[in-house]
Amino acid sequence: MRILVTNGDGINAPGLKVIEAIAAEIAGPGGEVWTVAPAFEQSGVAHKISYTHPMMIAKLGERRYAAEGSPADCVLAGIFDVLDGARPDLVLSGVNRGNNSAENTLYSGTIGGAMEAALQGLKAIALSQYIGPRSQDMDGGMFEPAVAHGVSVVRALIDKGLWEDEDYRVFYNVNFPPVPADEVKGMKVAAQGFRKNTSFGVEPHISPSGRKFLWIKGGPQNVATKPGTDAAADLDGWVSITPMRCDLTAHDTLDLLRERLE
Repeated sequence: MRILVTNGDGINAPGLKVIEAIAAEIAGPGGEVWTVAPAFEQSGVAHKISYTHPMMIAKLGERRYAAEGSPADCVLAGIFDVLDGARPDLVLSGVNRGNNSAENTLYSGTIGGAMEAALQGLKAIALSQYIGPRSQDMDGGMFEPAVAHGVSVVRALIDKGLWEDEDYRVFYNVNFPPVPADEVKGMKVAAQGFRKNTSFGVEPHISPSGRKFLWIKGGPQNVATKPGTDAAADLDGWVSITPMRCDLTAHDTLDLLRERLE
């Protein structure tokens, strides 16, 4: 199996090492793991592509590259330059430091990498590690749940996931819970949730030169969403698995809107 790996936290992020190890085990001794990751952190860039300016790409080692672009850029670079059209069997994006549950999904560069892979007709899985109050105290580090359960989750999705060949094909968003590995309850298929009163905002600061700058500021992350949704499952100790598509149409409103407007 040929696997292409990218992430949103950058080429030097510890979560990238985790996903490379997962990919190596999934690919097997006769497989290939190719890494094309952003040269610098690209958190919050969503599905951005750098079509208005070129990006530099550098080979750092055997099957390992850094590109000055977003995760979606890295997927494009991997498919059409690094692999020279030899399409991967699977694209893995992550493991992100922090959850990409609920509304975070819409901002996530990690999700953007998987989204671009899906648009290219490839199997794609985004993986993120929820960080909570207990994460710093885990013996295996904050990525302990992803390290312990990542291979089994990815294998389960490869073997039993729905991989239909639609125009907007399904890709998967996986979030590991913020609990020690031995307390993970299993996998839970969950819808994307919504955290109320935790939307992004800005916090102004005055620099030493007297200029005003704005920091983007998020809300509390350890807030459960509705039962049956991703963050609720994660905070209850489950690995949440959310099937997603790039189609943004609100299909549930189409008939009513036609009645009103046509």
